[in-house]
Amino acid sequence: MAMTLSAAAQHELVIKKSRFLGCVEPCTDRTAALARVAQLREQHPGAAHVCWALLAGGHSAANDDGEPGGTAGRPMLDVLRHQGLDGVLATAVRYWGGVKLGAGGLVRAYTDCIAQALLTADKIARVAQVELGCELPYELEGRLRRLAEQHGAALVDVRHETRVHMRWSLAVTGRAAFTAAVDEAAQGRIAWARESSIASP
Repeated sequence: MAMTLSAAAQHELVIKKSRFLGCVEPCTDRTAALARVAQLREQHPGAAHVCWALLAGGHSAANDDGEPGGTAGRPMLDVLRHQGLDGVLATAVRYWGGVKLGAGGLVRAYTDCIAQALLTADKIARVAQVELGCELPYELEGRLRRLAEQHGAALVDVRHETRVHMRWSLAVTGRAAFTAAVDEAAQGRIAWARESSIASP
């Protein structure tokens, strides 16, 4: 079973005066990864490189950001793969120390700063999620919200029109119990929309 992270974890390495700020964090897709990398560039304007690697939903990406090809992004991606992770972004911000490390030294530095960050990270099982939509009368909204809380369903969207339209996200494994409890409480006054699978957290 693939694992992901519950929260970000960091580690800093200093090698021959170069500082490597490694970070691993949950990330759903490439768009979110690029936004996070852009944020790091803003936070570290003096950094020489912001390298990154992503494993999410079966897709992978790696970026050396100006370091010699294959010395940064790919080694970080290999660390994520080796640990069986998914839905995880690894980033390493490098402040140049004035001393060249060579290709082997760079691979070791980028590998180590991510591997060390993962040692302190809280790994959790990656559970497939599903989104459920439903339509119901106003008087059932409060009851449905309480049932959702009991079953670990998170509200994604709500629209108040002639009837209330709600969308919920929850673990696939909890779907049957949740819909059964709602159907029993609603006694035929709720209509379920087509469901869709979504990325795991």
